[in-house]
Amino acid sequence: MKKQNLHSKIPNHVAIIMDGNGRWAKKIGKKRIFGHKNGTKSVKECIYGSIEIGVQNITLYVFSMENWKRPVLEVNALMNLLVNSLERELPSLMENDIKLCAVGDLDSLNLKSKKNLKEVILKTSNNKKLILTLAISYGSRQELSTAIRNISNKVKNNLISEEKIDEKIINEHLYTRNLPNVDLLIRTGGEYRISNFLLWQIAYAELYFTDILWPDFRKEDFFNAINSYQKRERRFGKISE
Repeated sequence: MKKQNLHSKIPNHVAIIMDGNGRWAKKIGKKRIFGHKNGTKSVKECIYGSIEIGVQNITLYVFSMENWKRPVLEVNALMNLLVNSLERELPSLMENDIKLCAVGDLDSLNLKSKKNLKEVILKTSNNKKLILTLAISYGSRQELSTAIRNISNKVKNNLISEEKIDEKIINEHLYTRNLPNVDLLIRTGGEYRISNFLLWQIAYAELYFTDILWPDFRKEDFFNAINSYQKRERRFGKISE
């Protein structure tokens, strides 16, 4: 799928579950972290593909709450990869007018990762062409549980009336409160599940699954997903007429 074929009906918010790094590395006899490192190429392909066709928001599932259960060596390697990637890509983020954001339990990150992340978020805060959000130490059930606790505390302290609780109030208490709902969710790696990712935000998203392992996912594959989205009719519970 070529860029010139993507002329209209561009999703405003694309979210990606970047699956398959470990299996990709295993196939060629390498350690899992080798797959994660090569997956950064695919991240760039999707980011710059988004800019080319006018996607305004892209959210990447970088590290889930469940990923903390992985071997310590892999977790540490992933945190180091995050720090190094942010430092390396900051000039490119600035040059391409990309704003970096992050959602998740960021307090659980190590000090170096948290400090580096906050610095890049601050330096890119005035950029406007694309909002790149990293979901780090993120779990949607945890996000919703936290939102419910915070809303309950406000009700208890008479800051919110119980009768006033609606979708808007809930959304305002989520990590993603400043982001629009997801239009298109892409998952690579041949798995057909959501894995606790943006469960509230994808309520009416179009889902796109591919067998391509994440390190092999390229701009053309991203455009194919966009093209699939363009061919669908989004009714949001209504009927075509």
